[in-house]
Amino acid sequence: MGKRITIDSATMMNKGFEVIEACWLFGLAPSEIDVAIHPQSSVHAMVEYTDGSVVAQISATDMRMPIQYALTYPAREPGPVPRLDWNVERHWDFFPPDLEKFRLLKLSYQAQETGGSATCTLNAADEVAVSAFLEGRILFPGITEVVEETLAKVPSRHPRSITEVLEIDEESRSVARGVAARASRPLVKV
Repeated sequence: MGKRITIDSATMMNKGFEVIEACWLFGLAPSEIDVAIHPQSSVHAMVEYTDGSVVAQISATDMRMPIQYALTYPAREPGPVPRLDWNVERHWDFFPPDLEKFRLLKLSYQAQETGGSATCTLNAADEVAVSAFLEGRILFPGITEVVEETLAKVPSRHPRSITEVLEIDEESRSVARGVAARASRPLVKV
């Protein structure tokens, strides 16, 4: 994983982006999508049908598998990752995320619920905030603060063209850079 993905995983923003993607891909409302913490990382997605049955995507924890499938779709080619051994006893835990601890996940749900350009602002602010953190200009909790304040300052609207989307993205980045600059801390050499 790259540095941004690693940070987005730590803040659970990656799951927030997945909620937004699922809403768009499957025409769902944010309230119809649940995120579950699964420490064993074997179950990657589950769909519950109206009859109560659940279909799960289960595989080894290795991003090469979904990348391969994306490249070879709809074919299923032999995978480069180890297969699960179904003769080995295992258990799987699932529990809900703490939305107060992982506020970026909560903000992702709210941005999708708000609609319009809110998710564009969310992404732009996250990119700026993660970059500021990686450069040592803000502390880890500052990532959430930058995103939260940027969302509060940039009004959501309904863009009618790609040009308008790009303008909203740049406005959001500009606001986020200003917020990050005010939240900055002096670099400490260790």
